[in-house]
Amino acid sequence: MTTRSDYGPFLHPYAKPTKNKSDFIGIVRGEGARVWDRNGAEYIDGMASLWYANVGYGRKEIADAVANQMGEIAAFHCFDPFSNDRADQLAQRIGDFAPMPDSRIFFTSSGSEAVDSAIKLARVAHSQAGEPERTIIVSRGRAYHGVTYGGLSAQGLPLNQAGYGPFVEGMVNIAPDDLEAMAQFMAENGSKVAAILTEPVQGAGGVFPPTEGYLEGLRRLADQHGAFLIFDEVICGFGRLGAMWGAQHYGVTPDLVTFAKAVTSGYIPLGGVVVSGMVASKLESDDTWILRHGHTYSGHPTACAAALANIAIIENESLCQRATQIGERLFGGFRTLVSDGVLGDVRSAVAVGAIVMREGVDSIAVRDSLLGAGVITRAINAETLTWCPPLVISDSEIDQIVDAVAKAAS
Repeated sequence: MTTRSDYGPFLHPYAKPTKNKSDFIGIVRGEGARVWDRNGAEYIDGMASLWYANVGYGRKEIADAVANQMGEIAAFHCFDPFSNDRADQLAQRIGDFAPMPDSRIFFTSSGSEAVDSAIKLARVAHSQAGEPERTIIVSRGRAYHGVTYGGLSAQGLPLNQAGYGPFVEGMVNIAPDDLEAMAQFMAENGSKVAAILTEPVQGAGGVFPPTEGYLEGLRRLADQHGAFLIFDEVICGFGRLGAMWGAQHYGVTPDLVTFAKAVTSGYIPLGGVVVSGMVASKLESDDTWILRHGHTYSGHPTACAAALANIAIIENESLCQRATQIGERLFGGFRTLVSDGVLGDVRSAVAVGAIVMREGVDSIAVRDSLLGAGVITRAINAETLTWCPPLVISDSEIDQIVDAVAKAAS
């Protein structure tokens, strides 16, 4: 009979609270696209940890930037009247390549905080513009927008919501990819809508790229009804889709963009919201008004130092361009396995994707078999495995992944 001492004091996220602590794989080291566990086993990481390690592991440039910043001042808050050089520099840096002109940057510590912040900023911007009735946030089925209450309430994954209600009011979820249903809802409720919230590519819901014209349709509907368009780019941002932003890849300009994960490649937790000049102007319209929103670590200087070093690597090593090559080789290899009858289907967008098992093949069992073969993937459900490798993965490592999948899924 197991007891709490068998579980250990660490209550793991997205895991059974009754799982024995000895059954977890303890990762202790990483280099490039590979990690090692406490027993010395080596793995090719097919998921960039949890969709974020774009520049890979063991980057001395980021470690040095973090150490240098900590040697000066590790942390100090940015509530009025304080700021710090790294936060100012990073806001300028992100603003320089933002998908919207004249943007301002609000910093958080995670993607969940970023989504909640974008929701709040959308609502309060309308309020400042004299439209306080605009409070509805419209999202999509299959959407994953984090685990804090704003994003959780906007989610389209019922299993993640089970037991956590009641949820934040004013959240409406529309069937995914159904532009007609979205148009109908906006026609009936558009004057009360603060924003349409969507992932350019739905990630944690199983990796579903947008159907043709869908994102353009959301942009058009937002414009027609005076609502904002929020892109949740926590996964897509910083190179994953062959550009710094999914918005740039798809050629659709949002009004707010959330980011996290690959902004530091996970070296230090950091997230944020890119706020377009149009939205920012509504927040700036009354110079007596105070934005009463922020986190203790908004603009954390050490996290911002990590991001600056990480962005320099992405640019200096042309990792956006490398993402395209990775996607072609990895998902091209998987599509060959579909043609060979080994896999059921492949869904992908540049360097992020999913494979679907043949009928009767359990993805959890395939995941476990791949772990035994030294390859890390993530099982979303009983039929789907997701892939989001570091953008420094080599061609030979990609081929090893495809070969391992061919054996494990046969």
